[in-house]
Amino acid sequence: MRSGLVSISFRNLPVPAVLALARGAGLHAMEWSSDAHCPHGDTSIAKSVAVTTKTAGLTVAAYGSYYRLGASEEQGLTFASVLASAVALGAPAIRIWAGAAGSAETTPKQRNAVIADARRISLLAAAAKVRVLTEWHAGTLTDTGASGRAFLTDVGQPNFGTVWQPGIGLDPAVAEAELAAVLPWVEHLHVFHWRTHERRPLAEGAAAWRRYLALAATTGKVTCAALEFVRGDEPAQLGPDAATLNTLLRETAK
Repeated sequence: MRSGLVSISFRNLPVPAVLALARGAGLHAMEWSSDAHCPHGDTSIAKSVAVTTKTAGLTVAAYGSYYRLGASEEQGLTFASVLASAVALGAPAIRIWAGAAGSAETTPKQRNAVIADARRISLLAAAAKVRVLTEWHAGTLTDTGASGRAFLTDVGQPNFGTVWQPGIGLDPAVAEAELAAVLPWVEHLHVFHWRTHERRPLAEGAAAWRRYLALAATTGKVTCAALEFVRGDEPAQLGPDAATLNTLLRETAK
């Protein structure tokens, strides 16, 4: 399992600066986000970022898009443009969002539309040898372990999985149970430690993350654990958080 960085963590910094931070912190992979560094459909920028990333000695783990299943096509964002950027970036996976509403607010008709779109884009991505991973987040169908598991089961495509992260404010034992519920589909982790909505040093959440990483490692499918956001959005916080993550990953690998 590689350690990495989600570029949205430093959305106001240019690509070379983000790479310098990641490399200096001892991280190995990047999830490049579409809203700041790799705009949807701009393949020239994606190709440039791919070259710059490789030159810096890092790999591209994923393309973090803001494509929402069952909604984005109608709003003018086509999956074709998202896929084009991912291919140009050399990303093996695309992160997308499982709908535009939480599981409790989504009607059966809306849920069916989200599932149909997931199957459609999975086939498109498979043709390009790219995987599709849902964001694990409130306000989508992956807002709980039960809903996420049911959704991923119903999509049922071999190249369709999920990123996982603990819910904000969720008791670590409950979060671990949710991770266990969707473990067969988990391929990436977004790593952070928040106290309610306050971003805190990852070291304060090391005990919980030690359990999450150990559980995730049991499948052999999780390829990247990427830091997402740091305390105060301060670049200086990345080094300590990366050191904590790399230490935990070394412990997990023993």
